[in-house]
Amino acid sequence: MPALSRSQQDYLKALYALAPDGGPVATSRLAERLGVSAPSVTAMLGKLARTRLVSYTPRGGARLSASGRRQAIDTVRRHRILETFLARVLGLDWSEVHADAEVLEHHISDRVLEAIDRLMNHPAEDPHGHQIPDRRGRLRARRLAPLASLAAGERATVREVPEGERARMGRWKQAGLVPGATVRMRAVRELDGVFELEIGRRRWVSAGDALAGVMVEPLGRGARP
Repeated sequence: MPALSRSQQDYLKALYALAPDGGPVATSRLAERLGVSAPSVTAMLGKLARTRLVSYTPRGGARLSASGRRQAIDTVRRHRILETFLARVLGLDWSEVHADAEVLEHHISDRVLEAIDRLMNHPAEDPHGHQIPDRRGRLRARRLAPLASLAAGERATVREVPEGERARMGRWKQAGLVPGATVRMRAVRELDGVFELEIGRRRWVSAGDALAGVMVEPLGRGARP
């Protein structure tokens, strides 16, 4: 198969991000995630379908084929290794590494990527808590839940925060809402869409949409970290 373009790699990675279980993705969701027009999405999906990297029907959406999934996971692995390198070795702030890794993932050779991975002793997670697939594309099973789904009194360990939105990541870092942190849901005001959290010994009040994408491992009401 010819080498994929950056745009093709981005489409495959976006399909994986929107449906890691392999389900279909509507063209409208793909267009929103990539910031492109619906006609552009339709044209690219047609190209990817002809190379058998995706299956696509206009009303049924698009889904990754087995080979498309392998390509997508390979790009995800490259991205997360590079994010980790930029933060851990070069000392860049975790809220800044996503955009740089987006560029580098398309230009670093496999040989250099594996050397970087060895240098860091094969990290299991990126700076945002997302697992790094191994060389065979495997990920460990984890049972995570959205932070906003916790009931009042429940404790949890933060495992993943979404990347890409630098301002939000900066606020989370300032509040201590980072991978590995222990949080307790103090109160849920459902009518107002407001959540009151305890992070360490600090109280933090947040709107529900500001917590979107933060995934936790519940510890229960009486559990201690």
